[in-house]
Amino acid sequence: MAKRNPGRRGRSRKRRPNPQREHEPGQRAGEPGSRANAPAQRGGSAASPSQRAAGALGDLKAVGDRPQAPWHPLPLSELLILAGAIGALVAWLRGVESNGALLGAGIGAVVLGTIEVTLREHLSGFRSHTAMLSALPAIVFHSVVVVAVLATANRAPSWLNLALLPIDVGLVVVCFKLLRARYVDARRERTFAGLR
Repeated sequence: MAKRNPGRRGRSRKRRPNPQREHEPGQRAGEPGSRANAPAQRGGSAASPSQRAAGALGDLKAVGDRPQAPWHPLPLSELLILAGAIGALVAWLRGVESNGALLGAGIGAVVLGTIEVTLREHLSGFRSHTAMLSALPAIVFHSVVVVAVLATANRAPSWLNLALLPIDVGLVVVCFKLLRARYVDARRERTFAGLR
């Protein structure tokens, strides 16, 4: 019977810790509560550009279930968008000159349905639509002023758009701040409700 070599030790079967797997049993690496992200979450350290970009992309991701409309079983906004798109396409194919009212009604229906869906999603914290929604008041204001000037005069002066630009920018900035703050509050409430 051969003797074992006493000078050579066998390999230890003890597992070494894996830094990618150091997290709680119910969590994945990279989630907010995991140990792998602990240095990034401690207070006092400023977020890196990649972390800020990840936070901005996180706003585009949906949290929880899509908010239901007050008329829930009936997909009214979706039907409005579909009918408006069909009406606008038919008016475009038949000729815009003779079907201008149908084209305007189709585009208006699409815009109305889209605004309802995006506003509902934004105000409930489901998904952020801050940039689009903050531009809408400026577009409406600018359009109303131009139409009012065209109603009183036959043509709008060339300097009118340039004069309205600072007001449009101010409206967008104010609405962006208000809508962003509302979305952040709603997103926080939705996240905490999901954690309970």
